[in-house]
Amino acid sequence: MLIKNFYKIISKDKNRVTIKLCDENHPIFKAHFPTNPIMPGFTNFEIISQIFDKEITTIKKAKFLKLIKPNQILIYEKNKNNYKVICENEMVASICL
Repeated sequence: MLIKNFYKIISKDKNRVTIKLCDENHPIFKAHFPTNPIMPGFTNFEIISQIFDKEITTIKKAKFLKLIKPNQILIYEKNKNNYKVICENEMVASICL
């Protein structure tokens, strides 16, 4: 429920999903740093869980490399239990489950 209306799926296939984030008025963007709306890293896990229909029980490794801001378009790529999050042609996070 926390990420309800947080993103919209633009395109989807088995190993790659493109989403667009909502604007800065969503409560998630207000909660982390109220004057600097960025996406908290933990929301990536919930998004992966939803878009790939994956129950996450263990997080082996996670790196958050760049800030993700409202209205950005993100690409989630899956390769077995490894996930990349790409924004503007740059990897912004890598996650191993």
